[in-house]
Amino acid sequence: MRAAVYRGVNDVRVESVPVPEIGPGEVLVKIHTCGICGTDLKKIHTGSHSAPRIFGHEMAGIVAAIGEGVSGFKIGDRVMAYHHIPCGECFYCRKHTFAQCETYKIVGCTAGFEPSGGGFAEYIRVMDWIVRRGLVKIPDDVSFEQASFIEPVNTCYKAIDLLKLQPDETVLVIGQGPIGILLAALARRTGATVLTSDLYPERHAIAAKFGLDHPLDARGDVVAAAKAATEGRGADVALVAVGGNSLIQVAMNAIRSGGRVMLFAATQHGEAPFDPAAVCMDEKTLMGSYSASVAIQDEVTRLVLDGYAKDFDLTQLISHRFSIEDAVAAIEMASNPQPDSMKIVIQP
Repeated sequence: MRAAVYRGVNDVRVESVPVPEIGPGEVLVKIHTCGICGTDLKKIHTGSHSAPRIFGHEMAGIVAAIGEGVSGFKIGDRVMAYHHIPCGECFYCRKHTFAQCETYKIVGCTAGFEPSGGGFAEYIRVMDWIVRRGLVKIPDDVSFEQASFIEPVNTCYKAIDLLKLQPDETVLVIGQGPIGILLAALARRTGATVLTSDLYPERHAIAAKFGLDHPLDARGDVVAAAKAATEGRGADVALVAVGGNSLIQVAMNAIRSGGRVMLFAATQHGEAPFDPAAVCMDEKTLMGSYSASVAIQDEVTRLVLDGYAKDFDLTQLISHRFSIEDAVAAIEMASNPQPDSMKIVIQP
């Protein structure tokens, strides 16, 4: 089969590799669509993970083979697969901080080499604990593209859930790429007023399709605009949906005393300046959310699958589709976003 193989920093090559073999309890899935996630790009560009690997984890496809003992699935079923599923029993699982569970940190889908998702390939092997709790059937009337958003929507829904938004609150979402729009659209569903900030009018236009009608020009004074929209107080919540530690201070300045800042894209360790008195004296809360939550899995599945024919058609976020042979060009485009580029998917 063909696959986009990570061979080192900034080095991805389309190669022929063996179709993964499956064992008892496992499933082979032929990939239809896999979105490129910002975390895939960070791994490719920073060398944070050893090579070789096949990345890609926002995937949906068709069951192509079934291992001994698998129940509930058959060849031909349309499915999406989570690549992380927690043990459900450890200290962190009991505290519902599933992303910190040691089992969760083990990747349960692979197209070969060190398991890393594998969605940038024609076939993936889905391991037994993922089959049991992280393989989701897709109805015939829902597209693979829509289903490929289940995992990223879960991560965003988790962050919104942690914020416990109230209908009388105002939320500022900094960044309107695909993840920023997902976060903003989910925040809007709580009844809160949502302000969205981005550099590009093209992205605000796509956000408007999700009812996000309070765009702010990120080239202007976003802090002043947030205060102007809230009688001078500042937003109740700011969500930082793009990388860049300098935006943390912008977010802290844009919220009211007692408000909350959620970091969603700060996935690289480092140091960032912020005013500690804003946390202590102004009682502002700085918090974060990472990866998916198994606790909301069913709710998110219903939201994405049922929303396809209603008001949550996420395929509107897809701007470019590439074949596996053009996967390197897809990664290049995703790494250098343009005003008209949003979610970029690979369709083997």
